[in-house]
Amino acid sequence: MATINELQDEVIEEFSDFTDWMDKYQLLIDLGNEQPPLDAKYKIESNLIDGCQSRVWLQADYTDGKIFLTAESDALIVKGIVALLIRVLSGHTPQEILDADLYFIDEIGLRDHLSPTRSNGLLAMVKQIRMYALAYKMKQ
Repeated sequence: MATINELQDEVIEEFSDFTDWMDKYQLLIDLGNEQPPLDAKYKIESNLIDGCQSRVWLQADYTDGKIFLTAESDALIVKGIVALLIRVLSGHTPQEILDADLYFIDEIGLRDHLSPTRSNGLLAMVKQIRMYALAYKMKQ
């Protein structure tokens, strides 16, 4: 399995094919649309992420020492952002997730090209994933 940094590098590579931000947004939307829908039983209040303008549900399952993430959002771009986070972080150990430096967010220019509310939402998603990682680490 690829490391978190290898996966980040893949994402950076993919986005570097486009110079125009409209194309990058389209790529985000496509990535979001490729995500399988979240099982209705996980669309619950406790899975909603605080600090997101749009609704984002994030489910973390712990199997064989690794965290597997699934999520859904009612906003297209946000769905794409979640898809990227899942791609980079899902399937790794709690410690790997806690140690990860998510440099791809800046490298692909996401932070500069998102509205402040979306940017806050992105940080809230990362924080929530780290909180799950910490909780599962404590249970080990």
